[in-house]
Amino acid sequence: MSDIMRWIEIAAVALVTAGCAGMRGIEPRSMPASPEGFRTEEAFAAASIDAEGWPGTDWWTRLRDPQLDNLEEEALGGSPSLAAAEARIDKTVGLAGLARAATRPGLDGSFESTRQRYSENDVVPTPPAGSWDTASRLAVDFRYEIDFWHRNRAALDAALSRVDAARVDAFAARLALSAAVAGAYVELARLYDALDVARETLDQRQGILDLTRRRVSAGLDTRVELEQAEGAVPAARVALTRLDEAINLTRHTLAALLGRGPDRGLEIARPQLGAYDAPALPSRLPAELLGRRPDLIASRQLVEAAASDIVVAKADFLPKIDLLAFAGFKSIGLPDLVDAGSRVAGTGPAIHLSIFDRKAIRSRLAIRDADYDAAVEQYNATLIDALRDTSDQITSLRAIARQRDDQQHALDAARRAYDLALMRYRAGLGTYLSVLSVESAVLEQRQRSLDLRARDYSSLIGLMRALGGGFDGGAPRGRQSS
Repeated sequence: MSDIMRWIEIAAVALVTAGCAGMRGIEPRSMPASPEGFRTEEAFAAASIDAEGWPGTDWWTRLRDPQLDNLEEEALGGSPSLAAAEARIDKTVGLAGLARAATRPGLDGSFESTRQRYSENDVVPTPPAGSWDTASRLAVDFRYEIDFWHRNRAALDAALSRVDAARVDAFAARLALSAAVAGAYVELARLYDALDVARETLDQRQGILDLTRRRVSAGLDTRVELEQAEGAVPAARVALTRLDEAINLTRHTLAALLGRGPDRGLEIARPQLGAYDAPALPSRLPAELLGRRPDLIASRQLVEAAASDIVVAKADFLPKIDLLAFAGFKSIGLPDLVDAGSRVAGTGPAIHLSIFDRKAIRSRLAIRDADYDAAVEQYNATLIDALRDTSDQITSLRAIARQRDDQQHALDAARRAYDLALMRYRAGLGTYLSVLSVESAVLEQRQRSLDLRARDYSSLIGLMRALGGGFDGGAPRGRQSS
């Protein structure tokens, strides 16, 4: 056995030199970016910092609505998109199993029996040369690739990295779904609030219409004011109908996110979102995003897989060395197959080196290098987008907090102006046109207040998603299974 190994080493050294020369000049060009290389001090400067500021996986409970909590659990338990993500995990696990099998010895049992005529001019003596007989073989064949160049180990590492990426992607799908449910729920709450405004507006316009009719009867107004008042009521009813439609469409959206039919959406009651505590951001936010954002972690795993694929491609330039062995029985004539004299056994190395397809091998390595460059640049883009996403949500939450008081003052002022205009109109000191003008300002300010409140909740949801939605960044299970 030692002579065989010495022979293998001598042959391998002779062939490696040619192999290494063949891959010269083909290297990746891209480098993964580091979060420390991006300036974020000003963007995150005013953020409240807390070393334990990461949201939990049930981050939506911050919105303090039990119905939303139930909807989130229902969506996460029955979504086809999450089931599809689990299927992708199963596929990568299966592929990793194939890669793992290549690192282990192969042992096959076989039985062959062939009825044939033996040539009189071959190595087989007479008889059976010139006659018909049965060639039989019953043996166990052993094959093991000596992984000098870590080809099989690298292929397994690539497969395991893709298992890790698929598992992290499954959490990313979970996070995207929970954020979509929360976002649709916030929109439903906004539409219900807008519906309240529309109903109040209809009541006000109906009251003004009644008042205008009395003023026309008393000779204080003309038909012009009456036509204006009568036209404003149907317009308010149209707004109500549009909001009813939007509410039902949003319910249908929620039902689809839950993985259910439209009727399930019609069972959803009016949201009761509560006030929330603004989250404190974690310390070292840019660097810690690497371990908390599932999309970043998945991208990094795909970079590692692409790096392992390069090792596999480089191994194609080098000799493949197999250790072969067999033991069993072989005979001409089936009755003698298991006789002691029919025993066969053997062992020895097999070396394979591609010579005439070097251009194809170089092309495959160039493809793997390009795949690595693409994976790195995708990772870099994901990192940049993660920093932008987080800073966007922080900026929006700050801006909304500053706008909230000013918007309330603007709404209060518009309401006071409306009350005064209505009082003047009732007293005969103002025109209906002035009432409509001030009413439009009130409606505009109320709509802005509703939009601001919805944006506040949406930015909170966006920040929870940007921070990774509670992903703990622990060791992916693919590594543990190896």
